[in-house]
Amino acid sequence: MPQSHASECFRNFAVSKKEYQPDMGRIMAIDYGRKRCGIAVTDEFQLIANGLTTVRSHDIFDFLTSYLAQEKVDAVVIGEPKDMQNNPSEAARYIEPFVNRLKKAYPLLAVQRFDERFTSVMAFQSMIDAGLSKKKRQDKSLVDTISATLILQSYMESQKNQRK
Repeated sequence: MPQSHASECFRNFAVSKKEYQPDMGRIMAIDYGRKRCGIAVTDEFQLIANGLTTVRSHDIFDFLTSYLAQEKVDAVVIGEPKDMQNNPSEAARYIEPFVNRLKKAYPLLAVQRFDERFTSVMAFQSMIDAGLSKKKRQDKSLVDTISATLILQSYMESQKNQRK
């Protein structure tokens, strides 16, 4: 019995994940805070930004060591806090030591900074728009994860616009 054209195409193009590993790694975004860090990552093709988790700030390097041992990451984008005049905000003074330590711990990893103004406000608004309960909206770790996702998505869009 002859095979259908669709099943032949599927057989020709079906490739398991084990057989095909994309050359590019993920991009990770970190919304670094004094207490918590929101983390977001792209898919392996760097097309979609997804919230990953929130970790305590003092546990961030343990988390990164574990994650980077399991996943290929090409770059880390760190939220850069700025005021309305485009100057570093008060929060920059505790983020800079983290960025410097990150660069020293992972010298081959590209570290990018990206403006994070309004991400917390946008994250909270997106929670309202999604219909989350007041109790869920008070979950600061969820706000941090969503903020990291917004930083990553904005970074990806800016990179795409620069290539045009």
